[in-house]
Amino acid sequence: MLEILAITTPIFLLIGAGYLAMGIRLINREQVQGVATFVLYFALPALVIRALTQSPLDEVLQKPYLLAYGLGSALVFGLALLLTLTLQRKPLSEGALHALGVSASNSGFIGYPVAAMVLGSSPAAVFLALNMMIENLLIIPMALILAEAGRQSGTGIGAIAGKTFLRLIRNPILIGLALGLLLAVTETSLPRPLAQVVEMLANAAGPAALFVIGGTLFGLQVRGMLRDVGQIVVGKLVLHPLAVLGLFLLMPAADPTLLAGALLFACAPMISVYPLLGQRYGMAGVSAAALMVGTLAAFLSLSLAIWAIQAAGLLPIG
Repeated sequence: MLEILAITTPIFLLIGAGYLAMGIRLINREQVQGVATFVLYFALPALVIRALTQSPLDEVLQKPYLLAYGLGSALVFGLALLLTLTLQRKPLSEGALHALGVSASNSGFIGYPVAAMVLGSSPAAVFLALNMMIENLLIIPMALILAEAGRQSGTGIGAIAGKTFLRLIRNPILIGLALGLLLAVTETSLPRPLAQVVEMLANAAGPAALFVIGGTLFGLQVRGMLRDVGQIVVGKLVLHPLAVLGLFLLMPAADPTLLAGALLFACAPMISVYPLLGQRYGMAGVSAAALMVGTLAAFLSLSLAIWAIQAAGLLPIG
């Protein structure tokens, strides 16, 4: 257990450093947002580019991972949407945001740093790139299209999907994915100075992202939203990993490293922009509270995931 804490404790100490820096007013929210912008627009795209170009493309594009993690995430998304719409009678926009919260992991800011410490930076970066494909090409667009459809009743689904697509193609992560895939497909190597810049930016992604999470959590409160927050957090940290695990077990001879990586990413809390999207669709309080509770609870879920990986012999840790 001590070796597991040795992995997870530094992650949450870095989150705590960001929280403390906000608490003692060493930095303000605008400065945290500046670091977040650096991570989102520079560090994470560089990390994705490095992941896609450091190995042959057929070794990076792991179809079993894409299939199991993608279907598991979509299954949990659909289940959460069905629950909120039929049993709780919530509006479509709110149901879509609930579904997003339980099915899209904070892959860049928490999933990757944890996986890098457990599996090593190279495989963790590959899993990050695969998760970014699943989340940015499937889960997030699906949620935004449904949320917009609920808010703009009467507008054609084609027009809503078109607007969502135009917003998403400006996403720096998707731009990094496109550049990385282009370099990998054409087998083009970056000039040495550019490659060094990509390497330096990629190495900065993990610690900077964790610091941002801590600063973002400062000041968030959970009041009067226990049921909704509880459903989202339990869905994300329990149902999502179980669904991904179930899909992997249905596959013949699943690669243990792929399974270990998928579980670590699935046990991460919801995406960091969840409160921003929630604010757009009338769920500002619930989404912010869910992010805070989910991030704190992820200390337990990730520790349990690492223990389970070790106990099952999927990965020798230590």
